[in-house]
Amino acid sequence: MVKKLSAYKIYLLFSAITAMCFSLVGTVMIVYHIEKVHLNPLQLILVGTTLEAACFLFEIPTGIVADVYSRKLSIVIGAILTGLGFILEGSISSFVFVLAAQIIWGLGSTFISGSVDAWIAEEEKVKDLDKVYIKGAQAGQIGAVIGIILSTIIGNLSVRLPIIVSGCLFVIFSLFLALYMPENNFKPSAPEDLNTFKKMGYTFKSGLKFVKSKAIMIVLISVTLFYGLSSEGYDRLSNAHFLQDTTLPKLGNLQSVTWFGIFGIAGMILSALAMQFIARKLEKEDKNQSGKILLVTNIFYISFMLVFALTKNFKLMLIAYLSTNMFKTINEPILNAWLNSHIDDNARATILSMNGQINALGQIIGGPIIGIIATKISISIGIACTSLLMTPVLILYIVSLTIYKKDVC
Repeated sequence: MVKKLSAYKIYLLFSAITAMCFSLVGTVMIVYHIEKVHLNPLQLILVGTTLEAACFLFEIPTGIVADVYSRKLSIVIGAILTGLGFILEGSISSFVFVLAAQIIWGLGSTFISGSVDAWIAEEEKVKDLDKVYIKGAQAGQIGAVIGIILSTIIGNLSVRLPIIVSGCLFVIFSLFLALYMPENNFKPSAPEDLNTFKKMGYTFKSGLKFVKSKAIMIVLISVTLFYGLSSEGYDRLSNAHFLQDTTLPKLGNLQSVTWFGIFGIAGMILSALAMQFIARKLEKEDKNQSGKILLVTNIFYISFMLVFALTKNFKLMLIAYLSTNMFKTINEPILNAWLNSHIDDNARATILSMNGQINALGQIIGGPIIGIIATKISISIGIACTSLLMTPVLILYIVSLTIYKKDVC
């Protein structure tokens, strides 16, 4: 019988390996889309919209599967599908096949979304969840740096090759998880005498009922909506902004993808330092600390994104870009911990999946609008509009802090 590894070790390994694989893809994907598939700004956005549409359609059903049957099974299936999506994307340089790959990847990501956070929260109940998520984020940063370096080296040979390699690694890693990932504390969230569809309905209704019963949950899910509305514009157009709106300094005979590798490594180093500082701040006894940090982080996040959008000076653009990515990176694990601290165990994956679906809905709505603006006016204005779409989260974080303070009192 194969000996399982500890849940904590698997979580750190999962964070590192998946971050490495996503960095392999992320470092070259937009360059691949622009230089090999020849997509315009609207098509770049539509690629992301297709991914998020798949996430929107599949998020709740796959989250319920994780709550009713097995978190581990859901994660393994998700890793396999994500890998297959990447392999397809890198293999055929066609807009249609890129869209098809997004659907497969999107389906895979919904099996993973919510399941990993719910799994580790149940398997390591004795550990401080904030610290577990921070450590996971730090492991992810290490993996991401390795992925960026590998992607830059491989990408100079062929810009599509890192995407295919990442897909193969995802499939191999899914087999490793099937063998070594433990699942000891999982309890189905619906009574055993219900059939499959009734179980799904039972779990979804209980999750929805829980969200409605807590005002702070409604506020935090609203935050997710605005992140969704704004994320596609920045994620899909930032590299295009560098390629089309400024001049990248020459690096000998190396390809332009090398610069994005350098950007990625510099960004990860800055994020790691910032994450260490944030981790110390979260050790304070103030239970409202996460909310305060999120508010300050997002003020800087939005401000630097706007500066990045409006400048065409390479040095200023680079500073603003690295700063935007740093605040975005440290924002995600803190928000995850803040959200998880308000969720009951019984429908954790379902609620997190609902949250993911709201994010996808925002991207489906906001993405094409930003894409049209970027195509008809300019990429710079498209990213500027993206930053403005995020400003309501500042008000929502203030509201969430007020609600939390009242609940505690």
